[in-house]
Amino acid sequence: MRLRHPGGATVHLGYCTNVHPAEDLAGIVAQLDRYAVPVRETLGADPLGLGLWLAAPVAAELAADPAARRRLRTELTVRGLEVVTLNGFPYAAFQAPVVKGAVYRPDWTTDDRLGYTLDLARVLADLLPDDAVRGSVSTLPLAWRAPWDRSHAEAARRRLDQLASGLAAVERETGRPVRVGFEPEPGCVVESTPQAVAALSGMDTDRLGICLDLAHLACAWEEPAAALARLAVAGLPVVKVQVSAALEATDPAGDAAALRRWVEPRFLHQTRSAGCATATGSASTAATGALPAAGNGAAPTAGPGLADPADPGWAADDLDVALAAALPGPWRVHYHVPLHAPPEPPLGSTLPVLRAALAALFTGTDAGCDHLDVETYTWGVLPAARRPRTDAELAAGIAAELAFTRDELVALGLTPQSRKAVRA
Repeated sequence: MRLRHPGGATVHLGYCTNVHPAEDLAGIVAQLDRYAVPVRETLGADPLGLGLWLAAPVAAELAADPAARRRLRTELTVRGLEVVTLNGFPYAAFQAPVVKGAVYRPDWTTDDRLGYTLDLARVLADLLPDDAVRGSVSTLPLAWRAPWDRSHAEAARRRLDQLASGLAAVERETGRPVRVGFEPEPGCVVESTPQAVAALSGMDTDRLGICLDLAHLACAWEEPAAALARLAVAGLPVVKVQVSAALEATDPAGDAAALRRWVEPRFLHQTRSAGCATATGSASTAATGALPAAGNGAAPTAGPGLADPADPGWAADDLDVALAAALPGPWRVHYHVPLHAPPEPPLGSTLPVLRAALAALFTGTDAGCDHLDVETYTWGVLPAARRPRTDAELAAGIAAELAFTRDELVALGLTPQSRKAVRA
């Protein structure tokens, strides 16, 4: 789905396919017919954008086979689908019965993570529509926060330098630029935008930047306009936005029974009290783990006064742990909830943060980002009464989320485009 910003930029809106389990090429193509085509037809979108998730084995297969990449692009095109962004955060098995902390491995201290991400860039360069300005790949924010010390940071810096060089090589070979966005996430080395500035300043920002997930931003209790300004001052571009909302409880002690219905075994649901927004002290990245300066001599911004949002005084690494610890309220929980259907009271969602972020990104003279992905990967683990029972119900829910997001963008002055209008 494409929209035109008043400043002239084309803004791409799609949904992330990490909500679907297939990890082989045949299964991925089958999912296009099972879910993506019904979503496109429901919305009347021409084309419908997908934030494609390719597990590491199929990414390697496609990267090694130009003919297979051409076939996949054809399969997308004939169905009225297009891809400008890939989700490279989960390495594999993202819809396994239990994922939890495994989603953070391998991390950016390893060659496996580097190789996977460059495979994705090579694949995306051949999937991009001819008129797309660039592609984007989102990835994890370096690693889970422990273990993490100077040696880990130095290893990660070497991989990021190699990543930038590899992306430059992809552009030389294909003529298509692809940028990688590191996605701040609760519990990771980079959880908040202050930590992003501390840990990532000095990397090659022509090719590397930030993927801003709006549920994660809310869980860090950040104010969107201030967070975006902080990234801009640091010279860290937002290369992708994941349009998402988190679970919220204003009175977690009184709402404990309702919250327990959201405890589930597949994903981590990191929980943050509002105290993480006003904490003092030094985050782990500031103390020992900020990436060493890149070859351009820029030094990371770090030092005392940087809040650690994972401090156990206001943070827990899963919802059941938060309930047992009786963290002070209010809470925001890293649990992506459907955008168009907030939880029943007494619980709520962080939609106000989402709306504030979209306003900060798109009410200026220029679009603050041109790749938007709706990423509600939790449909299969929602409380039973809210969980889709059929493929058709899941497709209808995804379509409703995209329609919600489109309407929010239209209210900010963006104009929907059809493929016909784009070609004209």
